[in-house]
Amino acid sequence: MIKRKSLALLFCCAFFASVAPAEAQTNKPLASAQTVLSRKEVPILCYHQIRDWKPTDSKTNKDYITPIATFKAHMKMLADSGYHTILPDQLYDYLNYGAKLPAKPIMLTFDDTDLEQFTIAAPTMKQYGFKGVFFIMTVSLGRKNYMSKDQVKQLSDAGHVMGSHTWDHHNVKKYQGQDWVTQIEKPTKLLKEITGKEIKYFAYPFGLWSAPVIPELKKRGFVAAFQLADKRDGKDPLFTIRRIIASGYWSAKTLHTSVVRSFK
Repeated sequence: MIKRKSLALLFCCAFFASVAPAEAQTNKPLASAQTVLSRKEVPILCYHQIRDWKPTDSKTNKDYITPIATFKAHMKMLADSGYHTILPDQLYDYLNYGAKLPAKPIMLTFDDTDLEQFTIAAPTMKQYGFKGVFFIMTVSLGRKNYMSKDQVKQLSDAGHVMGSHTWDHHNVKKYQGQDWVTQIEKPTKLLKEITGKEIKYFAYPFGLWSAPVIPELKKRGFVAAFQLADKRDGKDPLFTIRRIIASGYWSAKTLHTSVVRSFK
């Protein structure tokens, strides 16, 4: 009997030891802006459409349209180079608490809800054990060439993270009054209903942000937000996390060079 009690006690101790750090970490105060800014940036890539170019695509648009073979070459290069994808919660814990990340971390993000992100990007990432972050523009759900609610849920259930990208891609710098309900609150509620998960991360349409917007996002439950390549805000770096657009013109080699040079 004593032996059984001892084993039970050891089991309980081991269990609470395993969960205690995570619980304790959530009670820690957030890092100062200076601390967050002092940590080495994690490379974050931003993709939009993943399809072959059409004769009607402009030179500018081709930056945002990654040909299928190019995207697959990008993913293979990342895997061959030893990169490991991380998700926003891991990045948040690293920036705030110094949590350990895997060797050569990288984050893959996808904006605008394009269907190819489900049919091409997700299966390609799966080949390498990669996970991504999908910033959903809810007005497009169910429309032709865009993802459905069910496909968004499938991605979420597979371990990818869904974030908010507003209702219809309006510039957040221009929001007034009811815009916050239409563009932020209702889409966030819908995504939570679809996934069954809290929606904590936001991507600014066009990558554009301004300081007055940040408190509004915080009030609505967001803990971090992603821009594009601008300098991070000195007061709220968690709400101005940098990404770079993985240009459709970039070969795998060019992408690798850009990742190394852009995040130091």
